[in-house]
Amino acid sequence: MAGKTLNPDWGPQTLAVHAGEGVDPTTRASSPNLVMSSTFAPDEVAGFSARNRTGYEGFSYARLSNPTVAQLETKVAAMEGGEACQAYASGMAASHALLAGRLSQGDHLVISDTNYVGTAELVRDSLPRFGIEVSLVDTSDLDQVAAHIRPQTKMVWIETPANPIMRLSDISAVAALAHHMGVRDVAVDSTFASPAATRPLDLGADFVVHSLTKYIGGHGDAMGGAVIGRKEDLDALNLEATVHYGGVLSPFNAWLILRGAATFPLRMKAHQETAMAVAQFLEAHPAVKAVHYPGLPSHPQHELACRQMKNFSGMMTFQTNDTGDAIAERMVGDLEVIHYAVSLGHHRSLIYWIPTDMLMASTFRLQPEAQARYRSFAGDGVFRFSIGIEDADDICADLQRVLG
Repeated sequence: MAGKTLNPDWGPQTLAVHAGEGVDPTTRASSPNLVMSSTFAPDEVAGFSARNRTGYEGFSYARLSNPTVAQLETKVAAMEGGEACQAYASGMAASHALLAGRLSQGDHLVISDTNYVGTAELVRDSLPRFGIEVSLVDTSDLDQVAAHIRPQTKMVWIETPANPIMRLSDISAVAALAHHMGVRDVAVDSTFASPAATRPLDLGADFVVHSLTKYIGGHGDAMGGAVIGRKEDLDALNLEATVHYGGVLSPFNAWLILRGAATFPLRMKAHQETAMAVAQFLEAHPAVKAVHYPGLPSHPQHELACRQMKNFSGMMTFQTNDTGDAIAERMVGDLEVIHYAVSLGHHRSLIYWIPTDMLMASTFRLQPEAQARYRSFAGDGVFRFSIGIEDADDICADLQRVLG
């Protein structure tokens, strides 16, 4: 079950440790319980369908809710300053739940033309099959956002910083514009930023999406996703997008993510401190053409980053003078501290080469003008770099080994 009532005066580190948790009243256990049961014996006669259980507050079946998952949901909602949270089996399950749960045939979605590849492919290839129209725009440009909103637009979706190029969008400005023009929902994928950097609900957004696999879990050993927003909206989403779609989070993964979340604020401080040192090293390296890290004054949206992000996180990209393919080959064989692997937000450093032409052909498929905007950040390709919490000197030495 969810834990003690939250103290509104608690700071972010205290919330990360205690939100959703409490001493077990029966065993007096201090740590969260792992409840693996798929079914529960109610203490009253309740309806068989989830639709008939609206007045029953207990647990009945794990696809509807689970005590361990509920603890995590309470914690993540508190970290984001939201009324409620729904957890899912992955970040993509969360994104699909929100998009398919809030949009219907005939609705229109305005979404960033550059974002996580799973989301990008879902909105390009799957949503239109169900009669949902999609406009892909550079959401860092308010004029573009305004030009694409129409009466049928039900959602504007931002990802900031955008995966993989680290382009930012002004959440407050986009939310104000969209709501003024009659858009019902503004959703923000804040996985790259994390709640340590940005709380989109405080800036006017209606929903926040996270891949819990990344910074909040933080250890690369459990997949999960979350949608945070108003309780009324999340209750409706739970019935359709959780019970009916079935992408529920495993209690064991929820328990692992709970454990990781307790150290989240401390890890984010370490990620930022190390990332800044590594970014400065890369920016000064003769083999490096460009570095995009929101904490660097050279980032084209550094002023927005300073206004919108309390922590610059550990995510960055960089371009090299030598061909990325050749350097990636050296990384696979020669890196000792950094892992050449996908994913991000873990305690260990992860790096991956993303060629622009390949990503354009497989996923983004941008028109020439939009592609030029993308290339202004990415050139012919970027190394997406998730800085872990290792010593900065060791990370830089590892990079020196492969950069030459």
